[in-house]
Amino acid sequence: MPFYDWSQIEKEQVNSHVTRQVIHVENVTISKIHLARGAVFPKHSHANEQVTLLLQGRVKLTSANDCKIVGAGEVIQMPPNEPHELEALEDTVAFDVFAPRRDDWIKGS
Repeated sequence: MPFYDWSQIEKEQVNSHVTRQVIHVENVTISKIHLARGAVFPKHSHANEQVTLLLQGRVKLTSANDCKIVGAGEVIQMPPNEPHELEALEDTVAFDVFAPRRDDWIKGS
């Protein structure tokens, strides 16, 4: 049985406002993401279902039909292929879980 320790997972600098640590297993990707206040993920979509648990901070999530402020302790469920964008209103830490796993991340695309 594999065991993972977040303190041993390499931090990837996505851009000047975002770092993430990623674990890929057979069917799922989980990432621990750090967003500096003001970080923005522009409108995008992916074939993966996404579940996000905010550990600290607040974000503004905009989808095709909704706009919500989401805070620490809350969970977001994003269906596959749903266009969405996100802005960090505060320094934020979250866990993202994707199913199926993010093969595009593994390939670096």
